[in-house]
Amino acid sequence: MTTTPRPRFSVRAGLADAPEHDGPFDGVPDHLVVPLREWVEYALGSDGMGDVYDENGVERTLCLRLRMVPPQDVVVGAGSKYYRALIEAVGPRLLDVVDEVLAYKAERGVNDEPAIRLLTNILDEAGSAYRVAWIGDGLEERVTPAVRDAVRQTMADAAAQSTAGSAADHLGTAWQAAYGRSPDPVRAHSEAIKAVEAAAHAVVQPNNAKATLGTMLGEIRNARHKFGTAIPAPAAGDPIAAAEAMMRALWEGQTSRHGGQNGTVPETLDAARAGVHLAATLVQWFVSGAVVRTP
Repeated sequence: MTTTPRPRFSVRAGLADAPEHDGPFDGVPDHLVVPLREWVEYALGSDGMGDVYDENGVERTLCLRLRMVPPQDVVVGAGSKYYRALIEAVGPRLLDVVDEVLAYKAERGVNDEPAIRLLTNILDEAGSAYRVAWIGDGLEERVTPAVRDAVRQTMADAAAQSTAGSAADHLGTAWQAAYGRSPDPVRAHSEAIKAVEAAAHAVVQPNNAKATLGTMLGEIRNARHKFGTAIPAPAAGDPIAAAEAMMRALWEGQTSRHGGQNGTVPETLDAARAGVHLAATLVQWFVSGAVVRTP
């Protein structure tokens, strides 16, 4: 799919005005309903969805998970009532079905590349605001491919470095909580902090088994002359200031961390997503050695 869609012939010929909005489309626009239903029908019939105990087992399980009530007027021979409920879903429910089918396959280790390729093409060509998550276990909101790939590379680098602990897992969970089909801003921000804590632990406070981002900030504040970064600082400058500022923004930006008399204020989705990208940068800095501690 090109980044700048080719104008329609009617627009090029001056017969019609260009549409004010041509994507990305939230929800399920009219032009996407039938293709998505056809995909659900295809995916339910493809490899890995069978159940040796009950021919309707998969469809029933999906309906139960999604709290969908199947139609009661299905006549004999017309197919499973659960199957009908899934392929006739509309609006956000249809997106839920697509997401759950992907998750169901992933849970069972079914690598259905043909179905994933087909769904990817449908969503791309329709200008959908959603895409298949990179591990194929559900839908997520679209992000600029270059940014998405950079975060993915950071996760891979963190996973390959033992001193980064569980940074890759936390960053992956934060990403899914921020951009998945059912975003969870509070969890996204919390997991983003954990990712940085895991990546920075060996550099900032290796001897503190209970280190948090807060204690690490205290360590930097009290011994900042022992830290440096790959970014040159002006003469008499403070090389750790940039990393410290990002760490503090992530730490202090978690509004839901503590309760109080005024009530807890959960993170907004925009704030949580910004926090996830901030965390990805910090994880990359610590994993790559861009932030170091001098003897």
